Amino acid sequence: MRDALWSRLRAAKRRLRRVERREIREFRRWIEHTENFVHVTAIFVVPLLIALVTAVSNAVQQLSFLLFPPLASGTYTLFSDPEGEYASPGRFVVGLTTGAASGWVALELARLVLSEPAGQFRVSAPAAALAIFLTGLVTWLLDVEEPSAYACGLLVLLIDASPFAYVVSVATSSALVALVFVVWRHEFYENRARYLYRSTRGDDHVLVPMHGDSAAATARLGAELAAAHEAGKVVLLGFADRTTDGGEGQTPTEDEGNELAHRLESHAANVRTTVGVPCEVVVAATEARASATLRTAREANCDLIVSPYEKEYGHLSGYVRSLFGGDIDVIAARVDADQRRWRRVLVPVRKAGGAAHVKVEFARRLAGPSGTVAVATCIDDERERRAAEAMLANVVEAFDGPFETRVASASIESFLAANAPRYDLTIIGASTDRSTASRFVSPPTFERIDDVDAAVAVVHLA
Repeated sequence: MRDALWSRLRAAKRRLRRVERREIREFRRWIEHTENFVHVTAIFVVPLLIALVTAVSNAVQQLSFLLFPPLASGTYTLFSDPEGEYASPGRFVVGLTTGAASGWVALELARLVLSEPAGQFRVSAPAAALAIFLTGLVTWLLDVEEPSAYACGLLVLLIDASPFAYVVSVATSSALVALVFVVWRHEFYENRARYLYRSTRGDDHVLVPMHGDSAAATARLGAELAAAHEAGKVVLLGFADRTTDGGEGQTPTEDEGNELAHRLESHAANVRTTVGVPCEVVVAATEARASATLRTAREANCDLIVSPYEKEYGHLSGYVRSLFGGDIDVIAARVDADQRRWRRVLVPVRKAGGAAHVKVEFARRLAGPSGTVAVATCIDDERERRAAEAMLANVVEAFDGPFETRVASASIESFLAANAPRYDLTIIGASTDRSTASRFVSPPTFERIDDVDAAVAVVHLA
């Protein structure tokens, strides 16, 4: 009885862990979208900064609480659109300070020239108009236009304390916010690929099944991907034919195994010399190649399989389909047997997110510092162009290196037919994240471009 209870508890614990891992994986995929990441940051960072400034305000009597509304608004503008027109720390600090100073000048002129009363909750109409006029004029002339500056210009008319102290508090508090923003944008936002995108940390141990005419080129491609990380390594997997052994099963003959191992070692030596990445060799039997490949990848601690692209009877081979059904990332590469470099890479994407980031990261590794990566998307209507351009910018801006971005008003098939042959490699998704019904109605892109004479890498993410 007790053993059965413990067994149920352990099973429940395993299920909870699976659910937890799945939820974490889904959250990571969601947070990889730049818009989601930025909004989450704005939601959490702005309150924390306002709390910090409030704590300072409570400690320093001269700091006015009336600076908080424009400060909160301006802070949200900074963090919610870190690449936008108003995402300038200098504009933020000078704009808010200029607005407060303009309001102070308007207040003094109203007192001296117009003899208008002023004080808490008693605002002179001419002073309010003059504050807005001076704020707009000065910020325009200084090129520091900031929406929150107008609020600072008006709020100075409400205070009983010294306007000078208010201007100083605006300058001090906005400078504090700007400093935090600069650190966040430089250290985290601009390097979010390092922290959030799984492809920049993993996929550095690569297994390459060595079969087919393009095996050597596929091994070179896998080695180029692994070489992007210092801990990268390549494992070359060969399959030896099975023969009957005394009726007790089937095993590769010793001579065949030795000959295959010798060929693989020759390829491995070439990889070590030309790419400079550690390379190992494993020989397995040909029966159940897919399961043997996945098992070897796990045993060798590989997180990416780079396999030659295979077709059977006009369709994707069962071997590659089985790899796509596994729990390890896979690239099925259709490359020429003599191809050794991929310095111009094309990456079509449908939307921002984890799949797009992984494909761009792979392209960046292959192209190298001097190569070029073109990231493209196709639209059906010209009204979609601006949103598509913004999406592409979100995808590429987190990565280093030169990029081209292209928005084509065409079908993906016609775009790739016209452009893929101009590049050394085109990286597309396997669409394994789509439902079976969706893939039946609209087949994956790689299945629709079989007649395109171009090198293609099909990426499946587990």
